Amino acid sequence: MSARYIVTGGAGFIGCNIARALNDRGCDDVLVVDHLGDSEKWKNLEAIRYEDYIDKVDFREMIRSGSVPKVEAVIHMGACSSTTETDADYLADNNYRYTRDLCEWCIERGIRFVYASSAATYGDGALGYSDNDKATPTLRPLNMYGYSKHMFDLWALKKGALKDIVGLKYFNVYGPFESHKGDMRSVVHKSYGQISETGKVRLFKSYKDEYADGAQVRDFIYVKDAVDVTLFFADHPEVSGLYNCGTGEARTWIDLVRSVFNAMNIEPAIEFIEMPEHLKSKYQYFTEAEMRKLRAAGYHKEFTSLEAGVSDYVRNHLAAGR
Repeated sequence: MSARYIVTGGAGFIGCNIARALNDRGCDDVLVVDHLGDSEKWKNLEAIRYEDYIDKVDFREMIRSGSVPKVEAVIHMGACSSTTETDADYLADNNYRYTRDLCEWCIERGIRFVYASSAATYGDGALGYSDNDKATPTLRPLNMYGYSKHMFDLWALKKGALKDIVGLKYFNVYGPFESHKGDMRSVVHKSYGQISETGKVRLFKSYKDEYADGAQVRDFIYVKDAVDVTLFFADHPEVSGLYNCGTGEARTWIDLVRSVFNAMNIEPAIEFIEMPEHLKSKYQYFTEAEMRKLRAAGYHKEFTSLEAGVSDYVRNHLAAGR
């Protein structure tokens, strides 16, 4: 077994897009690590070229036995990304301990390690969205998924690993190859399906006076931009640390949904519905990445606008049945 890159979660949403971007560079020397189970995620493998595939359980055993081939970089996207997962022991092992094992393996061998953290570590945003190291220990995630990501960020900061590795706090990523994610799909994907079936989109009502219904805001980033940021750090081992991966521009859910309607050439029709009780105390009304640290690291490309990203996704992927 030989490869230039290892992409964990390589059959998943962001991981598949990373593998495709490597293919576009002419690189097929990719070891894909994932767990396919009984989901439709296997279909994403058809969209990429790779050297080999291995299940994450077998890969973890290879790490522990030291039998993984040395590669140029490990891009670790593999994790349970469900914000509603309640098995805390599973999340702690899968999202924290597994990441730690792989990180230590990479550092010992001088292999570039880029991993997925999450904007969920910021909790309700009351403490801001700064990716500065001084801010990291103060954060209070709202759910166990966010905390499992925060656990590793804290470990990497405490152990000084962040001087050698890169963690990316992905904000609201949307784009191709997410259909297997079920309820964790982006609202772009969900809206396209709702409009196709009913001609309208349902959004949660607001329960804060300062936000009108649908005026809750998020930092939406097209997956192609998220991949570009990720590979920037894979290509620049001289730059390390924990960074936000968003656009720095918060937009409303209404903006997002209208972009979907416009891409489908359909007049917007939005219905506001009650939010489930279990979500009300954990709902984020505002997210927006601070971008100064990323820009200071040397990433200067402009991000795709919400309207352009949604249009490309809907017209060239969803409507095309890709």
